[in-house]
Amino acid sequence: MKKIQKELENKGHQILMPQSVIEGQSKEYSRSLKEKDLAQFTEFIGGRIKLHTSKIGRSDAILVLNYDKDGKRNYIGPNTFLEMGFAFVTGKKIFTINPISNDDKHDELISMDPCCINNNLELIK
Repeated sequence: MKKIQKELENKGHQILMPQSVIEGQSKEYSRSLKEKDLAQFTEFIGGRIKLHTSKIGRSDAILVLNYDKDGKRNYIGPNTFLEMGFAFVTGKKIFTINPISNDDKHDELISMDPCCINNNLELIK
């Protein structure tokens, strides 16, 4: 994500990143929090969702980095799906780095009319 951030900033875009990327937190942090204290975990994750959707609300568009993950082609996980839905209902343009996979979320995802840039950042204007 940070590599793409730098490339887009070099092209004059202002980028708002997820807080976990800014802080360098991995999924392991939230998993360990969940195991220790479920109430603290839900407060933490809920706060992150609210923070990131507020950033989307202040943005013109989102870029989904849907790379292959865990053997799934062009993976879009639950958090990203939520972010895309929020962007869609608030009228933001949605870009994806790769095409949408034909999985169980396919119909909903294509209904959000994302623009696939096929790894070409020049298409983001």
